[in-house]
Amino acid sequence: MPKFRHDFTKEDPWRIFRIMSEFVDGFDFLSDIHNAVSIFGSARTKPSARYYKLAVRTAHEFAKGGYAIITGAGNGIMEAANKGCMKAKGESVGMNILIPIKQKPNKYVGRLMEFKYFFCRKVMFAKYSKAALVFPGGFGTLDEFFELIALVQTHRIEAFPIILVGSSYWSGLLGWLRKTCLENDAISKKDMDIFRVMDDPKDMLKHIKKFYSA
Repeated sequence: MPKFRHDFTKEDPWRIFRIMSEFVDGFDFLSDIHNAVSIFGSARTKPSARYYKLAVRTAHEFAKGGYAIITGAGNGIMEAANKGCMKAKGESVGMNILIPIKQKPNKYVGRLMEFKYFFCRKVMFAKYSKAALVFPGGFGTLDEFFELIALVQTHRIEAFPIILVGSSYWSGLLGWLRKTCLENDAISKKDMDIFRVMDDPKDMLKHIKKFYSA
């Protein structure tokens, strides 16, 4: 009887079934969410930080306005958003990622799903969100922000409100986009209109409502 050098279940064809399963479970998990906002931001932000407090207020405002809040389920800004939502008795959703540096879901998540693959998780954020609020963060937050604006830019998804929260934090990035990317024709002027920069939760809510009423 021939001996196989590798176990089939460890090869890429088998991995496809795990990916399919994660998509199916994700679609089923979020199928009854029709009015949600995704909130992104650093897991390292402390409860004493002003952006943590702003995330609590923002999620509270949106939950009172009838929106479910979806986060990555971790600490920092994610925890703050789930906390604000839960305080307002809103639908607090968390989509945790299983990574080597274990991310424990925060205690303010009402509904939780865990993902192995980042790209499956990103699809869920994009598909089930009416808007994306991007609070200060690092590589993960930047990845989520640029993925969304690239999808809108290339018409892979319909345009929807994408808001950078915290004008002082994002000012350096905005300057680089204008002075380097725009001036070197790496992006077009209209690409800068894909997103907005805002600081006040009430203004964010008004902007999103105006977008959909139009």
